[in-house]
Amino acid sequence: MHSGHACNVEEERYSERVYTIREGEMLELTCLVTGHPRPQIRWTKTAGSVSDRFQDSSVFNETLHIAKIQRHQGGRYYCKAENGLGSPAIKSIRVDVYYLDEPVVTVHQSIGEAKEQFYYERTVFLRCIANSNPPIRYSWFRGRDVLSQGSDKGVEIYEPFFTQGETKILKLKNLRPKDYANYSCIASVRNVCGIADRRVVFRLTNKTAPASIKLLVEDPIVVNPGQTVSLVCITTGGEPTPSLNWTLSSGSLPEKSLMKDGTLTLPAIASEDAGIYSCIASNNVGNPAKKSTTIIVRALKKGRFWITPDPYHNDDNIQIGREVKISCQVEATPPEELQFSWLKNGRPLRSSERMVITQTDPDISPGTTNLDIIDLKFTDFGTYTCVAALRGGAIPEISIDVNISSTTVPPLFFSFLVPPNLTVPRGKSPMAVREGDTVELECLVSGKPKPIILWSRADKEAPMPDGSMQTETYDGVLRIVNVSREMSGSYRCQTSQYNGFNVKPREAVIELIVRYPPAVEPVWQEVRQGLGRTVSMNCRVLRAHPSRVLRYEWRLGSRLLHAGTFDSRDDTDYTVRNLAREGYGEYTCDIINEVGPGRCTFLVTGKAYPPEFYYDTYNPLWQNRPRVYGYKLQWTQMNPNAVDRIMVYRLGIRQTGKQRWWEQEIQVEGNIQKGELITHNLTELIRPEAYVVRLTPITRFGEGDSSTRVVTYSVPINPHLREFHCSFEEDPVCMFTQDKNDDFDWTRHSAATRDTKYTPNTGPSGDRSGSKQGFYMYIETSRPRKEGDTARLLSPTFNVALKSSYSISSPPAYCFSFYFHMFGKHIGTLNAFVKQKGQSTSEAGPVWSLSGNQGDRWRQAKISIHPTASFQVMFEGIRGPGIEGDIAIDDVTLEEGECPDPPSNPIRGAAAHSVSSIWPLSVTLFYTVFIGLR
Repeated sequence: MHSGHACNVEEERYSERVYTIREGEMLELTCLVTGHPRPQIRWTKTAGSVSDRFQDSSVFNETLHIAKIQRHQGGRYYCKAENGLGSPAIKSIRVDVYYLDEPVVTVHQSIGEAKEQFYYERTVFLRCIANSNPPIRYSWFRGRDVLSQGSDKGVEIYEPFFTQGETKILKLKNLRPKDYANYSCIASVRNVCGIADRRVVFRLTNKTAPASIKLLVEDPIVVNPGQTVSLVCITTGGEPTPSLNWTLSSGSLPEKSLMKDGTLTLPAIASEDAGIYSCIASNNVGNPAKKSTTIIVRALKKGRFWITPDPYHNDDNIQIGREVKISCQVEATPPEELQFSWLKNGRPLRSSERMVITQTDPDISPGTTNLDIIDLKFTDFGTYTCVAALRGGAIPEISIDVNISSTTVPPLFFSFLVPPNLTVPRGKSPMAVREGDTVELECLVSGKPKPIILWSRADKEAPMPDGSMQTETYDGVLRIVNVSREMSGSYRCQTSQYNGFNVKPREAVIELIVRYPPAVEPVWQEVRQGLGRTVSMNCRVLRAHPSRVLRYEWRLGSRLLHAGTFDSRDDTDYTVRNLAREGYGEYTCDIINEVGPGRCTFLVTGKAYPPEFYYDTYNPLWQNRPRVYGYKLQWTQMNPNAVDRIMVYRLGIRQTGKQRWWEQEIQVEGNIQKGELITHNLTELIRPEAYVVRLTPITRFGEGDSSTRVVTYSVPINPHLREFHCSFEEDPVCMFTQDKNDDFDWTRHSAATRDTKYTPNTGPSGDRSGSKQGFYMYIETSRPRKEGDTARLLSPTFNVALKSSYSISSPPAYCFSFYFHMFGKHIGTLNAFVKQKGQSTSEAGPVWSLSGNQGDRWRQAKISIHPTASFQVMFEGIRGPGIEGDIAIDDVTLEEGECPDPPSNPIRGAAAHSVSSIWPLSVTLFYTVFIGLR
């Protein structure tokens, strides 16, 4: 079922329904579902023209509501209902969102004829384009004159092949004086969904020219972090005046940026703000003008060093008297401003014959400097520092220290760095711990400088306990808090790269074993059983560590029932025969290893399962008296034979919004069968209140599980009296409502309370019975009402379903009658409609209509109607030419069956039809809607 603001709902082939709606309007789709037990409903969406996901993926509700639908929300929506019986029921509807954006006109010159004054005796193309659904129909105007193909020899209008239906090009050949004018492009979708045409105007003159701009900044711009940068862009030409905009090549502009009159200001600039900034000027003439500049933010980062030769690679050791090279590398922005200096023991070191300082070719290894120590001597011991800086200062320097010292090696060898080494302390692998404890995995690391240790899983591709794939530690210890069984396995410790040597990383592996109590199933299970029957319970071991020496213990409460040990089995059973009342309770089975127990719990109970309310009762609601109503409550019992016989249902009922419950017992005779439909009539319900109903089954064991539902009032066709009657004596007027799309409202009124300033010579002097205290509904036609204004009054929805004896070709009949009063010389028109679910007012059409003065008396109208689905009746009053035109209605009745003797009240007016002549068209339309909604 659809509501909201649909433009149109139509059937396509293969029963696909198409719902058309304007962008920004409200979409509301309701899925009407039957089935028992009551189905669960879910809405989902597949993408239409745009592959977006449907909001939160799905909506678990009968009604899908989108307040302001957007174009990307169009597509096919599916309603899926399932209750565990058979296959799910699925229906779909395609939502087509209509929209029309503002059109844009762009102007281009003929390629190959471009000169400074190209608009003089040149060919010009005006292109009009807009986004829309459905496709646009374009039209062109010069001033007030319509331009069409062939209307002017100097004008051609065509659609380019590659954009068929999306644009319209106006070609002006060899511009003439009269071609300098205002050109209007009108984009139209032919008023579908009430979308108005859009118009754009472009003024073509002999000064029309494309945009040109100039940047008043350098390129590139090199700045320090924290500075404020202003980029100034000015227009140097263009008619119409171009608009200026700034873009950043790497994405959107920084959030802190400010733009005004072509000037882009970047306060407190940071490294991430660097990039290519472009100023773009556009006036829809020719191509946009674009000029760019690059902002470079000074920065130094990522300093590292390495030694050549590698003292730990084969036999290539560092020796006294041989050459040693220390290399230092830094990432710098801009790289050409990078400069290095070297210190020894804090003092500047200059390049010499033995201490050669060089800078590597930036194309080979950018940002790198080398210190070559020729003929290494003992006097070269000390701390060497590589200092990197940018010219001009303002950026903090980066310094890297390398310490050269002696070690206990043969006199002819010298090692100032100690290569890394990793070992696992004795007794630290494998590590066995209890689940939940804290464990420390330790790798002893040596070397100078001491490297960082990287930890990862060695046995599988899995994250570390902190969620990362790799964890760093500086002391070689990995600490895991609250260790779990999933953390069992092999862990690799490994030295990080760039430890000062050109060597492979060193690594070691530690095995972690997590001991935990048995994991069992079921952890918890409810067992429902009647007295005197047998109950069997089974507890199974899934996994445990250690898995040996497992024993089990069965208990009821704290009382030990049975104990033993496992042999070859991995499960244990316990059976209760001839269940007694004292046998109800909580049974536990503990399966135990040396770490602790795993527990299965079984709750043995005689509670009955909850009843399942039946929601598809035909005409469940009836009304015997004006202020009260009754409701036929129906349900089935879930698994009635699982426990003892249900003896009584306890029925609780309370008014919504209230706290007090009224309770009564419903006696049950005999055994309830699975699927048996049970009925109980609720009476004396106050109209139009809703009620919460609670139903609890009771057995010898006691109370079972309850079910609740809400009973709401909707005006029924009474299955007992076969009649609905409304005399408007009470508020809220029998649930009638005012239409929100009319011009004014109907008014509830009585002659006794009438204003002394009422309009004479029109309207009734009492209700239909003649009582001045009685109420009726009427339209007040005094000012500010004007001729043709309409007021519509809608009845509630009548929940009518087809009985098995009826068919589409022979639907049920109802007699729709009411009294009307149409007195006054300015009386307009009174129309009566029968509006079925899914129909608009225009689709329904009036089933009764009358115009003009009918005299100062009440008259009765009767119409036989044949609805095939839920429906409403609607009264429409149309104001006549003056103030003496009040129209009133009273005593609206609906009765099952054909009208016995309908008064002679045919439809009058220009479109006069008899009631019977309307019926065949209505049947066809109603049939289509009905099948679409099932």
